[in-house]
Amino acid sequence: MGKFNPDAIQVGISSCLLGEKVRFDGGHKQSRFCQDELSQFFSFQSACPEMAIGMGTPRQTIRLVDHGEGIKLQSSKGDFDVTEPMTEFSDSFVKRLGHLSGYIFCAKSPSCGMERVKVYHSKENHSSRDGIGIFADAVMRAHPLLPCEEDGRLNDPVLRENFVTRVFAYHEWQSFAHAGITAKGLYDFHARYKYMLMAHNPKKYYELGPMLANSLKDPSKITQEQLDEVGVNYVNGFMDILSHNAKRRGHANTLNHIQGYFKRELSSTERVALAESIDKYRRGMLPLMAPVTLIKHYLTLYPNAYIERQAYLDPHPEVLKLRYNH
Repeated sequence: MGKFNPDAIQVGISSCLLGEKVRFDGGHKQSRFCQDELSQFFSFQSACPEMAIGMGTPRQTIRLVDHGEGIKLQSSKGDFDVTEPMTEFSDSFVKRLGHLSGYIFCAKSPSCGMERVKVYHSKENHSSRDGIGIFADAVMRAHPLLPCEEDGRLNDPVLRENFVTRVFAYHEWQSFAHAGITAKGLYDFHARYKYMLMAHNPKKYYELGPMLANSLKDPSKITQEQLDEVGVNYVNGFMDILSHNAKRRGHANTLNHIQGYFKRELSSTERVALAESIDKYRRGMLPLMAPVTLIKHYLTLYPNAYIERQAYLDPHPEVLKLRYNH
């Protein structure tokens, strides 16, 4: 079992994405974004399930095959089957991933693909793209809260930011839970992520707060075991909300709420400038970073402790430039 480290964001990744030559043809699928950018902030832990079960490289390709009685993992020539060893390895390996804060898989792989993996239907003599890699499926089923993504989907700026946001948020939750859940800590955590949650799914955000409040009506009478249970219920709702990609409308609504905290301090010129920046973002004329940067500027002029500590303003390192393209 890996050990959780509050000081290091540990993320699992398919070995080929880090340039390791473990592909069936002896090559790799190095991701420059992972290798050059994310590696500055994530401690990657790589794995190649096909190598782990002894297939070696180069090797014959394998694929998902539906014979009508369950999907098998077999060679492209049909002369060997590795379903059992892959399943056994996957089921054993996922038990050691509780310390991870995210996972990046290699797309389209019959072992590591998250979605749309090709499945061959032997009896019907055709294929479909509705499969999930056996290893990836085991990871996601064993750790439903774990932020997971594929290398190909990380080319989409919205999906890229959502994944990195979830990894940082989940690691912060893990660090909080690792230190011991308290009623005050739960309230503080929720308060820090108020606007982040609002941007991603306002309806569910407005349900999560009352759930937390009702569960903690009298903290003095709640046992640690009950607190831990509240924590489990809360983080399930928390990660579910963040799994929804924040849309422009959600961001604009959240930015307008934040703007309300400055209405007494801002001059009429400053209010107009911020309102116009938010509106131009909403209409797709400016990136999200524009109104966020203006809000941060106003915070230097008119400090507000509550807004300053909002995760929404700095969900990930600015050097990654994840809010510059959408």
